[in-house]
Amino acid sequence: MSTLPSSEKSRKQPPSIYTVILVLAMLFMLVAVIAMVVELGRWAPDYYRTNTARPGAMLVPASPTSMLA
Repeated sequence: MSTLPSSEKSRKQPPSIYTVILVLAMLFMLVAVIAMVVELGRWAPDYYRTNTARPGAMLVPASPTSMLA
């Protein structure tokens, strides 16, 4: 093995199948996240806006006489 620099250019290795699968998985996950955000906006546009929310239950104060029984 020579320690002198060679005049040949080193070739870049092509990506392995595992790198391609990793990139495809990342791309599909990104598409899935974008699709879920779009669906959240369509089906629950006010999901995070709770200032207009109305409680579904009615609170009734207990009378002092019913607590003794």
